Amino acid sequence: TTSVVRIALVWRILNATATCTFFQPDEFFQSLEVAHRTVFGYGHLTWEWTASPPIRSILFPALYMPVYWVLKIIAPKVFQGAIAAITDIGTRELARQILGERYANAAYFLSLTSFFHMLALCRTLSNSVETSLTTAALCFWPWHSEGHYGQIQPAFALAAISCMIRPTSAIIWAFLFAELVWRMRNNARHLKRIFLVSLVTAAFASSFLLFIDSCYFGKPIFTPLNFVLTNLSSISSFYGQSPWHYYLTQGLPILLNISLPYFAIGVWSALRTGPKHQNTLLSLILWTITVYSFLGHKEWRFIHPLLPLTYVISAKSLVDYDYRYKPLRHTVNPLWSGKLAILLLGGLSGIYVMRFHGSAQVDVILYLKSLEPSVLRSAGFLMPCHSTPWQAFLHKPHLTGGRLWALGCEPPLSGQNSSTYRDQTEMFYVSPIDYLRNNFPALVDPEFPASPLPSTKPGSQSTLIESWEHRWPSHLIFFGALMDEAKGGDKIMRHLGGLGYSEVWAGSNGFEEDWRRRGGVKVWKWQRGMLKKENSSFADVTISENNSRLISWLYPWSVF
Repeated sequence: TTSVVRIALVWRILNATATCTFFQPDEFFQSLEVAHRTVFGYGHLTWEWTASPPIRSILFPALYMPVYWVLKIIAPKVFQGAIAAITDIGTRELARQILGERYANAAYFLSLTSFFHMLALCRTLSNSVETSLTTAALCFWPWHSEGHYGQIQPAFALAAISCMIRPTSAIIWAFLFAELVWRMRNNARHLKRIFLVSLVTAAFASSFLLFIDSCYFGKPIFTPLNFVLTNLSSISSFYGQSPWHYYLTQGLPILLNISLPYFAIGVWSALRTGPKHQNTLLSLILWTITVYSFLGHKEWRFIHPLLPLTYVISAKSLVDYDYRYKPLRHTVNPLWSGKLAILLLGGLSGIYVMRFHGSAQVDVILYLKSLEPSVLRSAGFLMPCHSTPWQAFLHKPHLTGGRLWALGCEPPLSGQNSSTYRDQTEMFYVSPIDYLRNNFPALVDPEFPASPLPSTKPGSQSTLIESWEHRWPSHLIFFGALMDEAKGGDKIMRHLGGLGYSEVWAGSNGFEEDWRRRGGVKVWKWQRGMLKKENSSFADVTISENNSRLISWLYPWSVF
């Protein structure tokens, strides 16, 4: 209905524009930063874009290029919020088709109040767009019939776009395609139509992807193949490995959050007396998690497209409980009960991750953005790689050519042993004070020249891991943990203070599991002839942080 669409659109756009925290580097470096560089001519490209061969398609970042061209003030977040609303609308429609109208609003409510949707769905992550496209495609899937052309063509088209953006989405659609073929095995006419539509759609999608990526990279390239081959190699394990049960013991519980008990009851009910198509959804979830569990590198967001399916299953148990045990209430919408307050707890945790957890990593960029070019002459980030947004948010054209740098984390592209290979970030944290003494000049040049080689060129296969050469910038940005006395932070503080740096901004960041990212974010500025003095910039810190917080509340209209 119209109200369903309006509520979802308003809520998700509000969700998107209110989000001012850091979740995953890919939110920026695999989407907005690439689009920004294409439109404005400057920005950072990670190794996935510069390696030979590259493994990322320009299709996903291209979604945001028109927004940068036309709506530079509103920014891509509003666009992403509109895409996210498709998931909520689609979840309701999917529940209506599979379970019936009685369950539709329950699934809709679970989707709107979802903790993980509030955390990730409105971010510019390819997994988030994949989730919306998958949910929309499932709404066109022929659950109750053979499916006429006008129905299966949109489903195959949306599935193809999802696979173009995230090649691993094919895991979901391989299962559904096989199930549909098996269901239609005795109907030759329908089987012919299914294979014809699928082959035409796959051929068109592959040709289109080959064309746009070849135009972007300037040579024939088919990125999905490169993506799969790279992720099946040892490079994938370089970014961390998790045990086989990760998605069962961490992934699903975190994604489902407060609705986990209802999903567990729904699974039990489906296994006992569930309708056929509900069992198909359950089998799809099991199949996808099983395949992903064989891969070494695992992340919560990889199974995000399964979340709408879990809400359909959860909605049945949620509604059936009221009708089974409280039949005299004649409840039109069983959500208006004591369970409403419990389910809203997921929304409270969602607000925390939207507004507070990791907020300093975005606030610091907004603070730097507020500085005039005459003040912000150059900037260096002494923190784990890709810990903050970049030029897509900063938008400082004068900070190019080594005047804006961060520690790198290039993978072992030359075939090094990933178990012993150490990237620049790891080398820095072995002994930060030694890194500063060995890779920086003894004194600060007040002209703040560009650093010759602040990090390894992304995508290069150089094995020279200790050849980085920096120049001192006007501003240094790092996590407070760098100054931890237990890890030698007092030596770093004295070293930077002796060079003339002092703190001018600090922001809190909430709980952080990685010790390197604890202690909030700090900005130290070089001031001519000034030695480090205790509490010398306390007032400036308070004012600067408050100003950047004000900017973040107006986010994302302040992106440009």
